[in-house]
Amino acid sequence: MTYFPLPPRALLGGAIAFALMPSAYAESNGFFEDSKTSLTLRNYYFNRDFNDPGASKSKIEEWAQGAILKFSSGYTPGVVGFGLDGIAMLGVKLDSGPQRSGSELLPVHDDGRSADDYGRAGLAAKMRISATELMLGELMPDIPLLRYDDGRLLPQTFQGAMLVSRELPGLSLQGGQYTSVSLRNSSDMQDLSAWAAPTVMSDGFNYAGAEYRFNEQQTLIGAWHSQLEDIYQQSYLNLLHKQKLGDWNLGANLGYFIDKDDGSALIGHVQSHTAYGLFSANLGGHTLYLGLQKVSGDTGWMSVYGSSGRTLGNDMFNGNFSNADERSWQARYDYNFVAVGIPGLLLMTRYGHGDNATTKAGSNGKEWERDTEVSYTLQSGPLKNLSVRVNNATNRRSFNSDFDQTRVIVSYPLSL
Repeated sequence: MTYFPLPPRALLGGAIAFALMPSAYAESNGFFEDSKTSLTLRNYYFNRDFNDPGASKSKIEEWAQGAILKFSSGYTPGVVGFGLDGIAMLGVKLDSGPQRSGSELLPVHDDGRSADDYGRAGLAAKMRISATELMLGELMPDIPLLRYDDGRLLPQTFQGAMLVSRELPGLSLQGGQYTSVSLRNSSDMQDLSAWAAPTVMSDGFNYAGAEYRFNEQQTLIGAWHSQLEDIYQQSYLNLLHKQKLGDWNLGANLGYFIDKDDGSALIGHVQSHTAYGLFSANLGGHTLYLGLQKVSGDTGWMSVYGSSGRTLGNDMFNGNFSNADERSWQARYDYNFVAVGIPGLLLMTRYGHGDNATTKAGSNGKEWERDTEVSYTLQSGPLKNLSVRVNNATNRRSFNSDFDQTRVIVSYPLSL
């Protein structure tokens, strides 16, 4: 299904200011000359075995094939450049069953059977003056307060508008509004909601933010604010820094969220503070990470339903330790085998532990997750850039079902 939205009201003022900016030519060879088209073929196997006798299913197991076609035009020459982006996606069931469905690779019918296939398509119009760009249509936002989820067969998309300005060196200013979403296993658009109450709908998600990179690109500071109308408001401060120390490369990612209810407070009272720090140390092919995170207040960390939580310091394959009052830590080890002459081969393993969580099941909840992933990307030959990822996760929770999970993802990107 293709959607052609009207400009969101929250960006009309920005669009007017955008059109009145001082004239400046942005480098452009032309609409078709700078265009790019790509096709990604993605084969996905998902298996989750439940170890809890009370689980509604003993396991979830599905296999599917996806295709993601993207087109991105260049800009027409002139002071104001115009362009068009498009995306078309198709997912096809290879193996499933009513007792094994629910992996979110495919839509599920009322009788418990997964759809044989599904797909969607969308367009986004874009306009550019100098280093400022306005986009309207079907988009995949990747900002700290709203990150699209690409963890299954097809990526999640949103309908809305975004404005990005990089007129000053090192400074990025952004703002936008999204009014609907297509989840990663859906062909349709639906209203937005929060993970805390997925069935309570909002009229839109509005945001604005600024990021400044300095210190020879080694340091970034960011400040953001968002509103999921009549549900919650969220403010976010971020500091990123990397530092060379002898042969070591050190990194720090610090973040602080403030959440509160908004307007009519359709899901009730919201009040939380979430602080995290993710620290890294790299030497050769080895990288070590330590993550620390704490949620304080009456509710958990807030985010849009279906979106990814990878902004948080302790985000993992199946959770991010963001329940009310939860405190957590993570230890992670990565190895890049290019250090021993095998480019394209990567290993990641990590362990995360959370406690003191307050959930619907009660207080003092505990959970832990262990993840391991091995991936390899072909470096040359007719199948260059084909990648294979195999990951395994073990989840244990005092307030939810325990499970073991395995995923195998084969991706083949092609430039057309």
